[in-house]
Amino acid sequence: MGQHPDDGAVPAGARHVPVALPRVVELLGPALEPEGAVLVDATLGLGGHSAALLARHPGLRLVGLDRDPEALEIARRRLAAFADRIHLVHTVYDGIASALAQLGLAQVQGVLFDLGVSSLQLDAPARGFSYARDADLDMRMDPSSGMTAADVLNTYSVPQLTRVLRDYGEERFAAKIAAAVARRREKQPFRRSAELVELLYEVVPAASRRTGGHPAKRTFQALRIEVNGELDALRTALPAALDALAVGGRIVVLAYQSLEDRIVKRELAARTTSTTPPGLPVELPGHGPEFGLLVRGAEQASEEEIAENPRAAPLRLRAAERIAARRA
Repeated sequence: MGQHPDDGAVPAGARHVPVALPRVVELLGPALEPEGAVLVDATLGLGGHSAALLARHPGLRLVGLDRDPEALEIARRRLAAFADRIHLVHTVYDGIASALAQLGLAQVQGVLFDLGVSSLQLDAPARGFSYARDADLDMRMDPSSGMTAADVLNTYSVPQLTRVLRDYGEERFAAKIAAAVARRREKQPFRRSAELVELLYEVVPAASRRTGGHPAKRTFQALRIEVNGELDALRTALPAALDALAVGGRIVVLAYQSLEDRIVKRELAARTTSTTPPGLPVELPGHGPEFGLLVRGAEQASEEEIAENPRAAPLRLRAAERIAARRA
């Protein structure tokens, strides 16, 4: 196994168990065996998955991407034992092509996406990601740039806010919530998460709360996705990541909500389907599938893992291997 990751580099408040770690190691393993293989961890976070893969594969090189400067610094300390084999880059994952070009890497052997909010962000009250703790309505994964969740609530028109809540939170009461937000902000702008949670308890019907979980869950998800441009970034990052994989290279994507998973499913379906016109007796050269699926559909976490790590409950894991060169 080689060296062990330094969990002591992770702050106690941010300590976490990487989701689906044994399965990620198993799926990526065959592609990472060759000496000098390169793995892109497009959502490095606290570095848990990467630490395990670097320890298992002594010849592996890592390119770790993250938009959160604090996460990058923690990961750098955690991965210090592998310092001569890692390149950490401060960028959103849609910067994957640029990052690889700057490092002179035309192809890589593995790519990992662990989407959504990280344990570091969720467990830090000051970041405002959690509706369970009162904090400034920030929600930026990179606290150094961009608009905050409070900016969205205080400046978006009712139709804009309705769209965000409906499209990114799949919130049934999007229009009702948006109208209530507009009324409340006329009296006083939103600043704290508790103010928003209080409003949502008033607006979302009690009957819906009994079956749909916490009334703030969908709204907070929608605001986080809007603030960080997560879905647009994924739509750009995923094709770039697939294009970068060498033949025999593998990709694993961990998604935690249907909007992300839908994008991943659609892109993998396009890459694993022949473009030869139907009815022809033979596969046209250059029209065969580029990728083969490694798992059937989307794998979910086991009951045992969910018991140990509740954040694995909504997991949807998809994986594929490049089986042919890129189509012309």
